[in-house]
Amino acid sequence: MRVLIVDDEPIARRGLRRLLDRETDIEIAGEAGSGPAAVDAIRVLDPDLVFLDIQMPGMSGLEVVEAVGPEAMPAVVFVTAFDRYALDAFDHNAADYVLKPVDPDRFERALGRARQRIASGDRRDLEKRLLRLLESARPRADRLIVRSANRVQFVEIHDIDWVHAEDNYVRIHAAGSTYLLRETVTGLEQRLDAAQFLRIRRSTIVRIDRIKEVRSLLNGTYELVLKDGTKVVSSRRYREKIERLLN
Repeated sequence: MRVLIVDDEPIARRGLRRLLDRETDIEIAGEAGSGPAAVDAIRVLDPDLVFLDIQMPGMSGLEVVEAVGPEAMPAVVFVTAFDRYALDAFDHNAADYVLKPVDPDRFERALGRARQRIASGDRRDLEKRLLRLLESARPRADRLIVRSANRVQFVEIHDIDWVHAEDNYVRIHAAGSTYLLRETVTGLEQRLDAAQFLRIRRSTIVRIDRIKEVRSLLNGTYELVLKDGTKVVSSRRYREKIERLLN
């Protein structure tokens, strides 16, 4: 079983390596000291299992999962300092984790469960658990991670003007550029601050401070003109939200 160790602290990586070196069926495929390096290592090394630190500067462990994609992630054992909010999410979604400093007995239990999950070969189960974990453990975003075939881009929330559904994606309009994010409008709405963003129809969300003008149309709908000249039309279902904003 090929294992990748990811932690921004060298002493933590050494501790995990010592524990893994005791296992006769494990090969350490590599180490990574940051989130972006972890994304690259997972794609290049294709490990069976990743010991993944959650609290890393710049790019957290959960952002690594999002950047790689739950459907492409190997099995994961998360490594974290005590965080009741995160641990509740891990427990609820049956995610394997160990606490820092790593206890050898807890490590063995987590490793044993990871072996069982890998042996089962159920990739779909792993993907579903990781998707649920991303939804429940991640705090409201300061930025979004948009990944394509060969790169990862970060989109700052404060740069977003508006978003709309596009097949199985949402198209993000931000700072003069557009990005495709594999997400639903409802899922993205849950990650955005309701005080800053307004959903005006099932397929569309706008940033409130980007609205320049609101025009009343027929049948309880509105046309919103944004500061960049973009015009978007609301649906009747969201009429009350817009009227509360206007009042």
